[in-house]
Amino acid sequence: MNKMFLAVLFVVLGMNLCAPASAQNSGAAASVDHTAPSYDMKAQSLEDLGRLQQKFVDLANAVPADKMTWRPSADARSFAEVFLHVAGERYGILSLMGATPPASFDRKTFEKSTTDRAQIVDELNKSWEYSKKTINGMSNADFAKLLPKLGPQANAGDVIYILVTDAHEHLGQLVAYARENGIVPPWTVEAQKKAAEKKTEEK
Repeated sequence: MNKMFLAVLFVVLGMNLCAPASAQNSGAAASVDHTAPSYDMKAQSLEDLGRLQQKFVDLANAVPADKMTWRPSADARSFAEVFLHVAGERYGILSLMGATPPASFDRKTFEKSTTDRAQIVDELNKSWEYSKKTINGMSNADFAKLLPKLGPQANAGDVIYILVTDAHEHLGQLVAYARENGIVPPWTVEAQKKAAEKKTEEK
């Protein structure tokens, strides 16, 4: 796991560790709050991750083949390596709550396994299907399942939260890569097209 991932993990776990104190500070108000949770983490995480997956695939298809090996500096990941890192971390992060990665997945070699766009997109799709199946297989109660090895108050929901935030981090990274190479993200192109069409209609 990279340093950024560990930093996110520690922040999330730190927030959980602080939760009991916050509840105590809220006094009587917290003790009489019997309202049901208003946030469906399972549905929301799947929706968010699904949208991110589509952007990863669209952006991968927009990167010219000869740019897949481009990297901003010698010590940074290339386009191809970031896309594969995203796919690989889905397996790695979900394994924190006991999910078993595919037998063919080799964490040590995965990120450098290919620079071929079609194969990269295929790996993104396979890891997304794996993620969907894993999350859909969880009950609401599973999200609250404690994971003592990650921290006293850590639970499976924290792992899903990390999965979402990690994906957002790397999408931002890839957008920066794209902009540096004069590549406009496909969803931005679409938004610009719709804006232009609307402007034309208003004339």
